[in-house]
Amino acid sequence: MIDEIELDAQDRMEKSLGSLKSQLAKIRTGRAHPSLLDSIMVPYYGTDTPLKQVANVIAEDSRTLALSVFDKSAIQAVEKAIMQSDLGLNPMSAGGSIRIPLPPLTEERRKDLIKVARSEAENGRVAIRNIRRDANSDIKELLKEKEVSEDQARAGEENVQSYTNDFIKKVDEMLAVKEKELMEI
Repeated sequence: MIDEIELDAQDRMEKSLGSLKSQLAKIRTGRAHPSLLDSIMVPYYGTDTPLKQVANVIAEDSRTLALSVFDKSAIQAVEKAIMQSDLGLNPMSAGGSIRIPLPPLTEERRKDLIKVARSEAENGRVAIRNIRRDANSDIKELLKEKEVSEDQARAGEENVQSYTNDFIKKVDEMLAVKEKELMEI
């Protein structure tokens, strides 16, 4: 029983870590990376479609993304979706492809992005702590129902705390890597 609670908590913490990783990937650094456009949805034949289902995105060089749109009639919609995103990018279409030059980041913008990254990391830590709280309350419920002994409950809570510490450490490591990446010129 406690093993199931621990496994569930560990699995949910992994998912929180994965979510944080995707959130941090959206915070752009000076380098071009195709994952920067993952969150963009394009109105395509009446439905919002993820950009990567409408176009192939590659990093042409360190400062330029290149998109080759599968359906040439959707180029206008793709351009408009990129301009309306909150990424501050200005696409240029050239025939059947779209090029997106990434402007260099200013020092002030870098500091703002670090604040955003820290906020995302804190949200990740809070999610992990909430999972710990849920797992501990489940263990206490089992103890209250006398389905486990006090020693088993204490050991289960210690294991959950150990997982929590490990995952929070991973969050801190991910944040440190992102901060270093953002401060590179």
